[in-house]
Order: sequence, then structure tokens, then C-alpha cells
Amino acid sequence: MSDAHLFFDSVRSGDLSQLASLLDADPSLLSARNESGASAFLMSIYFGRRDVRDLLLSRGFQMDLAEASAAGNLQRVRYFVEADPSTASSFSADGFPVFALACFFGHLDTARYLADKGADVHAAATNGSGYNALTAAVAAGHTDVVKFLLERGLDPNYRYGPGYTPFLTAAANGHLEILKLLLACGADPRAVSNEGKTAVALAAERNHSAVADFLRSRAASAS
Repeated sequence: MSDAHLFFDSVRSGDLSQLASLLDADPSLLSARNESGASAFLMSIYFGRRDVRDLLLSRGFQMDLAEASAAGNLQRVRYFVEADPSTASSFSADGFPVFALACFFGHLDTARYLADKGADVHAAATNGSGYNALTAAVAAGHTDVVKFLLERGLDPNYRYGPGYTPFLTAAANGHLEILKLLLACGADPRAVSNEGKTAVALAAERNHSAVADFLRSRAASAS
């Protein structure tokens, strides 16, 4: 296995000792990218490895705009966007809108700043996932960000991936308050996935009983 593969495996596992050893032997690994184009720093955020992120920063890692958005480092985000406002609508190396990254990780102040600077709030990922800012915030359970995005006019019935909508994603992940927000903004409660699964079915199979009970009660009262 190459040092680069070992390096990214260490990021994934959170093996700080091995990471430090690899960087000691080859400092250029700090700028390595994986097969999807993501840096070790961005992957540390994806995996929730704060200790890895902090180690990389201590070794001198310099965040680009996507990485700063994912980390919620508004000062660094401003550094790039003030120099070139068009970057507010740019994408990470692995195909996610920088705006959506801020939303996925719950950085409302960063998301608001990017939107105010002209970010395309409706932009979808270019990597085949179909993720946009709303699906990202819903999946991660950031109610305040979801509310902000719905107020910005994002479509609560946007379809992506295996035929999911934000409503189906909220049900599958057990996010009851987000589910209610989406309904209030016109989400279709009858939506089904490409596999024919309803919101209540997704909630039930993942043991989100409060969500499943709410949906059943709502359906009964509407019949």
C-alpha cells in the first residue's frame, strides 16, 4: 500500500500516531488528494475527525474555499469570496457546492454569507449524488439551516439519488421537526422513493417511531 493510501486510511481511522509519522517522513502528503479529489482535511470533516483536522492544521494545512466552508471558518471563506465573489457558487474538488457543504455541516452564518454574496443556493452536486443544500441540511438534521433554505425558496419536493425527496430523507433519518417544516412549505407527504417506499415505511424500518406515529396520525386525520 502506498504512503498516500496509508495516509487516507489513517484519516479515516483517526490514527494520529500514524498520521504524524507519515507526515514526518513526507510533509508533501499534507497536500495529497484521494481518488475523488478531496484532501485529507476535507475527509477529516466528512468523518467527524476533529483531532485529525486539528493535527493537519497544526502541520500548516491551508484551507481552500470548500474546506473552509465545510469547517465553518467564516474568516477564511471571506478571504476567498471578497477577492472573487463568483467563487461563492464554486464546487469542491469532489463535486459538492461550497454552499451545500456549509449547510450540511450546520454553519448557518457561513451559508448566509455565501447566499448574500450570490451563491447559487439551488446548485446540485456534480458527482452524481444529486445533493443540494436542502437535502444536505435535511440529512444532517440542521433544523435552523433547513428553515433558512426554505425561506430562500428551495424546493421541498426536489428529487435526487434513489428517488428521495427532502421529506423522505427527513422521515428516514427521524427528523420530526424538519418533517413538519417541510410539510408547512408544501412538501408532498405522498412521495415515494424509486423502490416504492413511503415516508412512514422509511421511518418505521429505521425505528423512528415518533416520526412514523406522526405520519400515520396525520394520514388518518386527512382521510
